[in-house]
Amino acid sequence: MPRDTLDRDRIVKAAIELLDAEGLDGLNMRALGRRLGSAATAVYWHVGSKENLIALAGDQAWNEITLPDLATTGWREAAGQMATELHAMLSRHHWLVRAFGSYMVFGPGKARHDDRALAVFEAAGCTEAQADQATASIFTFVLGNALGPAAADSFAKKLSRDGGNVDELMRGSMAKATEIAAQYPRLRSRLETASAEYAGAPADTFEFGLAALLDGLQARLALSG
Repeated sequence: MPRDTLDRDRIVKAAIELLDAEGLDGLNMRALGRRLGSAATAVYWHVGSKENLIALAGDQAWNEITLPDLATTGWREAAGQMATELHAMLSRHHWLVRAFGSYMVFGPGKARHDDRALAVFEAAGCTEAQADQATASIFTFVLGNALGPAAADSFAKKLSRDGGNVDELMRGSMAKATEIAAQYPRLRSRLETASAEYAGAPADTFEFGLAALLDGLQARLALSG
């Protein structure tokens, strides 16, 4: 594919597909060029660098989140919808969870999301400072819930790239973790449950935690009048 038939949107879309399939470590301009049928130099010409491409891909992912209309949706329902959509987006793009720790991912997509999140909590009666705190608290909670599955996905991709038997290596790692957990009574009692899987948790854990956070915020606002 000649360079002049490429554009940034097409490159970013292909990069997201490659990142979803291979993770952060699987993204390089040569592999992306092959996916696009173009030379790596042509890709560089459009996006500048791998770091900039990851920032562009990450910001595009934020645009997948549907923002609630505060004219027709109460603040608590809106906050729950945004948190749930953010969690779903991070579950689709595990690489983005890891990217937060290594790359500057901020652009129009994330700014659009963050501005609406602040509006949600201001509609609840928060001051500017409280809206900042509430938005940060919800984001940290969602990110924490996405971290375990993202780590498991990254680990499996690493094992696959290293050429080993992923299932066998995962079983070996889980056997070691189980041996350690069995030495502690509360962990031992949970080894036969579904949440004993790597990065596993009881059903509805995310919903439980989100409701608890929003309950607490609602109670604090009621006390402050």
